[in-house]
Amino acid sequence: MEGTKLIAANKKAYFDYFIDETYEAGIELLGSEVKSVRAGHINLKDGYCVIKDGEIFMINVHISPYEKGSYFNADPRRMRKLLLRRTEINRLRGKVEQKGYTLVPTKAYFKRGLVKIEVGLARGKELHDKRKVQAERDAKRQIDRTIKEYNARR
Repeated sequence: MEGTKLIAANKKAYFDYFIDETYEAGIELLGSEVKSVRAGHINLKDGYCVIKDGEIFMINVHISPYEKGSYFNADPRRMRKLLLRRTEINRLRGKVEQKGYTLVPTKAYFKRGLVKIEVGLARGKELHDKRKVQAERDAKRQIDRTIKEYNARR
């Protein structure tokens, strides 16, 4: 993506879920939270999103308090509103309610100076799915290693 700067990625989401679709959302932050995010102090690891009253909220995402802020800093794990179009929210609500999907934040980045969150529409992986992905990754790594050794001998 041109003009974007990655702040944080949620690798655990890709390990625990199949991400079928992604959506770009703005996020409603306080001033001290923006400063903390600019410093890279955001953790998406345990975060998830819920739809309440036609709005999407991100829960359990940790944004560390800004060090130079006052004692009025916000709670690090407070609910934060995500900004999406009404049609996107309605489409997501339909999929989450009917098909067993969940919403997880996958990336946080800056786009033209604004903080954006990439939200993934995710289906849960089971243990055998995780093992299969790990086995494929190991096999690919072994093949690449063998090819590299073969080319080095020539």
